[in-house]
Amino acid sequence: MSPDGQTERELTLPGVACSSPADPLGTLSMVDSTLAQVEKHLSEAMKILEDGRSGLDAGTEKPRFSRSSIPGPLQGDGQDVSTILHQVHNLINEDEEEEDKHSQHRMQNVGEQGHMALLGHSLAAYISVLDRERLRKLTTRIVSDTTLWLCKLFRYENASACFHEDDREGLVKVCRLVINARYEEYACEGYAVLSSRQPVIYQSASCRPGLGQHLCSQLGLPLSSLCTVPCNTVFGSQHQMDVALLEKLMKEDVEAGKLPLLLIANAGTPGAGHTDKLGRLRELCDQYSLWLHVEGVNLATLALGQGNSVVMAASRSDSLTLTPGQWLGLPAVTAVTLYRHEDPALSLAAGLTSSQPVEKLRALPLWLSLQHLGHNGIIQKITHATTLSQQLLQKLKSLSSIKTSVEDELSSPVVLFRFSQETSAASSGGSVETFCAGEKELLDAFNRWLGERLAQLVPASGVDVVELEDEGTCLRFSPLLTAAVLGTQPDDVDDLVEKLIELVPVMNSTVGLRADFREETHRHSHSLSYIEDLSWPGLGVVRYEPQAEGMDESRKKQELQKIHTELLKKLQELDTDIVFSAGPEFRTEEDCVFVGMVGEDVDVPELVDTITSLGREIEESGRLLENMTEVVRKGILEAEQQLQQASMDKLMEEGLLRQIPVVGSMLNWFSPVQSSVKGRAFNLAAGSLDSTDMMYVTKAQAGRPSFQDTPPSSSKKPPGQRLFRRSGTSPDSASESGSINHTEDPTPHTPAEPAEPDSARPTDSSVSLEEEQQEEEQQQQEQQQEEQQEEQQEEQEEEQQEEQEEEQQSSR
Repeated sequence: MSPDGQTERELTLPGVACSSPADPLGTLSMVDSTLAQVEKHLSEAMKILEDGRSGLDAGTEKPRFSRSSIPGPLQGDGQDVSTILHQVHNLINEDEEEEDKHSQHRMQNVGEQGHMALLGHSLAAYISVLDRERLRKLTTRIVSDTTLWLCKLFRYENASACFHEDDREGLVKVCRLVINARYEEYACEGYAVLSSRQPVIYQSASCRPGLGQHLCSQLGLPLSSLCTVPCNTVFGSQHQMDVALLEKLMKEDVEAGKLPLLLIANAGTPGAGHTDKLGRLRELCDQYSLWLHVEGVNLATLALGQGNSVVMAASRSDSLTLTPGQWLGLPAVTAVTLYRHEDPALSLAAGLTSSQPVEKLRALPLWLSLQHLGHNGIIQKITHATTLSQQLLQKLKSLSSIKTSVEDELSSPVVLFRFSQETSAASSGGSVETFCAGEKELLDAFNRWLGERLAQLVPASGVDVVELEDEGTCLRFSPLLTAAVLGTQPDDVDDLVEKLIELVPVMNSTVGLRADFREETHRHSHSLSYIEDLSWPGLGVVRYEPQAEGMDESRKKQELQKIHTELLKKLQELDTDIVFSAGPEFRTEEDCVFVGMVGEDVDVPELVDTITSLGREIEESGRLLENMTEVVRKGILEAEQQLQQASMDKLMEEGLLRQIPVVGSMLNWFSPVQSSVKGRAFNLAAGSLDSTDMMYVTKAQAGRPSFQDTPPSSSKKPPGQRLFRRSGTSPDSASESGSINHTEDPTPHTPAEPAEPDSARPTDSSVSLEEEQQEEEQQQQEQQQEEQQEEQQEEQEEEQQEEQEEEQQSSR
């Protein structure tokens, strides 16, 4: 190993070359110009990719590449390394514009140990061109060193190792090994020998989904050879295999003439991170001559030595699968299956070992990375992950609305927690009766929302959402799988708890107010419909029901969609903390308003009244526009008829002689005619054609009601800055919201008058002041209208005089 404080280049090749004085690497002259060039190209490649990524983070514009531009002819002259690497970088980040800027799918930072793993892949390609004898010696040394280090590190002595890309591949090869060992004629007879005694593979119900089916498909076994053992239901963890039931199933299979072959146990289930009773399972496997295979994230704690006795029992198993790449943050590092078997021929037949030296080079990246980290560095990473779990567990115990689920509070590396049902009802002031029959589904939706929010707010925590059969939707914190890659630190755990403290009260209040929102919506059943959607993590879902009498279904659907689109737009423009949306992407209900999370100070009646009033306002404005269109169309037809009639009347009044061009001009000059045809004005409010005589009478026009004098209800601004807040609602704002609600819905929620006369005095004075202000505003508007009308009248008179003068001049 290289000493601390060296540069990155000093920690790569020199550290590899001096691993041992008798190392065959020295004889192969690893530190030569070719290897130095390999490391140089790798460093330059990583620099280009990382510089490009940092440029994107800084907001610089990147070249646009699309998938449609990738296929094309191969260039004849070729490209240099830098151009190709830039193209790779652009292809990696081409979809980032469409994704969220803080998406977790972006390329993670690669540390020094990551560079060693990547260098191992480059070296494997270079070493593979060596002559066969040198390659055999080198690969044998690499595999032997890596196997020895892993066996010592994870306390699994006297074992062999199989390195594989797919973490399930090692178990498949172990099953082949056991079949060859238990069926002596299998190598000659093949699958025909299995018909005499059908093999049975046992797995827990908490195993990885699809693991047993994958084994059967790879081994060519029927699904009847797979036996899934349920977990405990009464005693012990509900995620542990039921040992008593397993023993019963084994006895039944033996009596039926079947052969129990292999048992797959968990040292950390994929969902909850619980460990099966490995000691008891070991005894049962010895009794029935079963092969015991163990896998799971908790196997990493074997390196600590002070792990619980349940996990330490994994060292007595026949084989186990390790994933050091996830635990240590090593990219593109193989998984390892350690197994104990004395017959190398059967191991070779099962594929656990290989006679091809090139295949053994899979262990090279792990070999380099383990040397770079060293024993202390590996222990430090695993200890850091378990410490983070304990830190979060201790902090979650102080949160009343969060329920934790761990196997061992002292050493469990996986922490499960969820927004709990029992405390949520009590903390929000409600009762358990307020929950509907789909309480579990509702809380699952809230926990999914909580997991998504925490992953967005604290991405370095690595919190994800898991679905468990008994607990439902839970949040999982497993730093052994994420901390090394994401660089999780204790400060990230503190931030995670702070965000939980902020979000949990909002969830409590939302759950407690859902019943009030549903009841309040039912009071407005003539305008709103409450949609029961338990998968929505929010206050609720409502649909505005317009008055659609006489409409067909297609027209009604179009009208409903139009109203809700405009309603959602208006609600989103309001100055409030509540989020209104059209719902999730894959929703079951269309044309609805989905109300998000709310605080405890939300005024639910005001919220429902606002939705109702805005919906009705949109509906009325739409109908007014339709009616106005019809009125205008009829008015145009009527105006055309009146214009034709006016032309006929003018012709009869002036006579035929006045229509002759020269004679008419002379007659008009000697004897001007005062036309009796009056102008017409279209009144939108009344929908009729009126005479323009009233426009020239100022007093009559001022006293006549006009469409513009009565502003519509939409001109009244709904509650804005302090919308839907109970605690901060002042009497003035309450009266304003009450007036809006009264105009929109006169029956419910009319502002009540105070009971005592003393309390009513300030209200009366304020009302009188408001009336005086309104009268003054009306007087000012009337004066402005009178002035405008006088100006219009003067302009029209001037225009008439000018027309008469022009006619006289033309007649002269």
